[in-house]
Amino acid sequence: MKKLLLILLSFVTIFGLAACGSTENESSGSTDEGSGDGDMTIGISLPSATHGWMGALIDSAEKQAMELKESEGIDYVMTNAADPNKQANDVDDLIAQGVDVIVMLPIESAALTPVGQKIKDAGIPLVIVDRELENDAATVVVKGDNEGIGVNAGKYFVEQLNGEGKIVEITGPPSSVTEQRGSGFKEAVEGQEGMEIIASQSGDFSTEKSLEVMQNILQANPEIDAVFTQDDGMALGVMQAIKEAGRTDIQFVTGAGGAKGVFEDIQNDGLMKATFLYSPTMVEDAVTIAGDLAQGEEPAESMVVKEATQVTKENVDEYYDPESKF
Repeated sequence: MKKLLLILLSFVTIFGLAACGSTENESSGSTDEGSGDGDMTIGISLPSATHGWMGALIDSAEKQAMELKESEGIDYVMTNAADPNKQANDVDDLIAQGVDVIVMLPIESAALTPVGQKIKDAGIPLVIVDRELENDAATVVVKGDNEGIGVNAGKYFVEQLNGEGKIVEITGPPSSVTEQRGSGFKEAVEGQEGMEIIASQSGDFSTEKSLEVMQNILQANPEIDAVFTQDDGMALGVMQAIKEAGRTDIQFVTGAGGAKGVFEDIQNDGLMKATFLYSPTMVEDAVTIAGDLAQGEEPAESMVVKEATQVTKENVDEYYDPESKF
């Protein structure tokens, strides 16, 4: 009887060990699967906006990220910030979450440069959109031709004003975009002794702020020939200020971006005579590149620059989309 009991206990022990071994193997297999392709995540850090160029860019980013999730199984985390401090904290959270790659549009170039370095130090590939950093932290930069926008606008001013005129410049906030568009414009009008920039102030890429700034400029300057704005949204605010002031001395306004409202003003022979393309859909390229980087692919190029095409009455119908959110 005792011998039979010992035999039974031995069988129980053997089956128990076998069962434990089987459980461990299944758990290990599950962990391996979890660390595969389906576990990749793109972190996206953008400014906050619900309309205008930035609002359209945010929509484009999410649309492309959703397509990647459906087609490649790559997840994404989207964050939006109203100021550089919040954006820096958002990026810290993305790093802590262990995302595989980060797409970032810096609210301010200088303020977010240390954040870019932190991403690089963490060994995470970084795709920068629109506004460049002041270091080499980015793996890939996707942007429009900011300097080209300024140069093309400057050439347009020289041509339309025959080399003579009083010009107002409405700039963006401190960033590579603002610096490059401004320097390109000044380069193009340089040497034209009859052309003078009589006022240059920031409209913060905001229609409302630009309206307020332009109101003050109009009061201080009784004679203005044309206004160069670095952004279509700001151009809309500038034109509203001019209209409200009843000013007839200003011959034209130019912008940058490709906003539907600006295209419509050009079509209707309004004060807006030209803009230069800087499409918010550039972020789709950035998200696609991020997906490739997340899967270990090397980027085809480190700098992707979209052309600054001039849009006037002659070609506006080619670019106008009545369904556009921007």
